[in-house]
Amino acid sequence: KKKKRGHKLATALKLKAFDLGKQASAGDVIYDALRDAIIRGEIEEGEPLRQDTIAQMFNVSRIPVREAMQRLEAQGLVLSERYKGVVVASLSHDQITEIFQFRALVEPTVIELAVPLMSEESLKAAQHYCDAFAAETDPLRWGDLNRDFHTALYKDSDKKFFLTMIDKTNDLVERYVRLVLYLTQGMRSAIEEHQAILDACKARKPELAAELTRQHIDQAGKALVGYLRDHHR
Repeated sequence: KKKKRGHKLATALKLKAFDLGKQASAGDVIYDALRDAIIRGEIEEGEPLRQDTIAQMFNVSRIPVREAMQRLEAQGLVLSERYKGVVVASLSHDQITEIFQFRALVEPTVIELAVPLMSEESLKAAQHYCDAFAAETDPLRWGDLNRDFHTALYKDSDKKFFLTMIDKTNDLVERYVRLVLYLTQGMRSAIEEHQAILDACKARKPELAAELTRQHIDQAGKALVGYLRDHHR
């Protein structure tokens, strides 16, 4: 079992694991590699992250690995467990519900502020990501395109703190969102809801865009928790 887990970790990180021994930003690169692998679901929840193994993969000391682990733990993506060390964190149904409640409060506010300031470039970018999300068949790309779409609609709000919190919050649940999109009919609903939100933005209707965003997040959260409960996760 340990060999199987080690293989999964190596597979998830192999594209980013190169000689960082002479790079000052080794901790940043290791953090980015682990973060991406976790939020994409390439490393399973509960999976141990062995610092010595990761250090060998990146050809560095354990110091930058430890720094990356501390950042991931502060973000809630990993946690330290007795006897196991650092493992990929999992979320309870209540935690997932609370995260989506938070998103349903913050993201509608941000898009309502953004709509009057939204540039034509942002609208074109959002339409591009909306179309790409609808056409994408690789589940591993859904999370990135979904976030690119929403980011394009939020960024003109110029609320940097809100945007940072939204990004961190989405990191926590992205792997679950991709799961429910893949295993249910969630993609069809998401595609339709994305276009409706975008159309409201194009029509310069901030309150409508906010309400549609709230409904979009609320329905996604309920569908996700419902699926997880039904399948006894």
